Amino acid sequence: MGRRRELRFNAFNMTAPSHNWAGLWSHPRDASIDYNTLDYWVDYARTAERGLLDGIFLADVFGVYDVYGASPDTAISQAVQLPNAEPTLLVSAMALVTKHLGFGITSNLTFEHPYQFARRFSTLDHLTQGRIGWNIVTGYLDSGARGMGHAGGRAHDDRYDAAEDFLAAAYKLWEESWERDAVRRDRTARVFTDPAKIHRIRHNGPYYRVDGIHLAEPSPQRTPLLYQAGTSRRGRAFAAKHAEAIFLNGQTKPILARAVREIRNAAKDFGRDPYDIRLFAGATVIVGRTRAEANDILEDYARHVDVAGQLALLSGWTGIDFSTYRPDQPIRYVESNAIQSMVENFTVRSDRPVKVGDLASLSRTGARSPFVVGSPQDVADELIAWADETDVDGFNLFRLVVPESLNAFVDLVVPELQSRGVYKTAYREGTLREKLFPGRGPLLHPTHPGASYRHPGALATSAIRTDAAE
Repeated sequence: MGRRRELRFNAFNMTAPSHNWAGLWSHPRDASIDYNTLDYWVDYARTAERGLLDGIFLADVFGVYDVYGASPDTAISQAVQLPNAEPTLLVSAMALVTKHLGFGITSNLTFEHPYQFARRFSTLDHLTQGRIGWNIVTGYLDSGARGMGHAGGRAHDDRYDAAEDFLAAAYKLWEESWERDAVRRDRTARVFTDPAKIHRIRHNGPYYRVDGIHLAEPSPQRTPLLYQAGTSRRGRAFAAKHAEAIFLNGQTKPILARAVREIRNAAKDFGRDPYDIRLFAGATVIVGRTRAEANDILEDYARHVDVAGQLALLSGWTGIDFSTYRPDQPIRYVESNAIQSMVENFTVRSDRPVKVGDLASLSRTGARSPFVVGSPQDVADELIAWADETDVDGFNLFRLVVPESLNAFVDLVVPELQSRGVYKTAYREGTLREKLFPGRGPLLHPTHPGASYRHPGALATSAIRTDAAE
């Protein structure tokens, strides 16, 4: 612990009126009701880049939160991550108005096929010049599975078995199908691509099959930067094996520190350096020019959090119907097919009983992760303390009231962190991977399992043009 290093931040948002705090869309200064307009996202991206944030981390969910009261009505009426839009379609507009900002996109592989998915993310990596990351998720809502014509979702651990198979196929497409100099763009010889340097991918796995050539030429990163958020026992092993950045939560420093230790230790089991993985904790940050002003802002925001909506969200995350609980009733451990690590944090890993009513409030308990309120100096002290005592690399900043919450962080907290020497004053050049891992180059590190699929002729990107093409 106590490793002083540059803090990293992502703005954590979702293409929906409501994200982690149900009801804040109703705040009179909140612009999230315009979540389905380009102006909203372009402005958000510009603010994030002005603050030198590493990226925008876009959450997504496939399905409707219908566990609470065995009905979707609360989620529908309170806009609990519904309606929501397809996040990949927003990135091009945000990339056009930024130069360095990364984009971590949550995409559920359960209802995708590697062949079409690989092309989509290669395209995004091209259009952003290497600023794309994929947050690998397998889905946890049965409503999404039913919407796709299935009886229900896969069992928790089976989802990760399918993810292993999906990634094996995707790695082959991204890393093996095209050699570095396959694309010639040679107008004189009238050869765009050399067929001898293109390789057919044949993958016959238990869940996915591929027989074809990757449809996109190699992008700057080939494989996008890989994010993951699994911290259950099975999810932790998957993340430690594949992820380059992991998003995790924990409402106290001991809980979060334990999760960090477990992930870094698990990385060693796969032959990886524990610090080849960047760990981001979720964080709710409310900052004012003074501590008193920040507390006033918290009180103002808290009035707009919808209790039923928040419980509907938590019910979907945990698989527990909180409509059957009293507000003063402690949560008890129940094994579910949803986000197991969240239930563990509320119960077996908590140093005191967590009550249902507490989880529905805009508070430290309700936050499920670092909850920081105060002046710029207070916020800087607290974020540095969390990083030092838990060994996280940075934070995903939960969306509160848009745009003022992110503006306040950029205008007030960033200069304070810079003055303490723990935050960058300019972006590094390069891809998203190169920014997070300086000096590494744009491709997967050789110790990453995806690199084992790389064709010997694919040791760099194919962004090469012959003299005839100029």
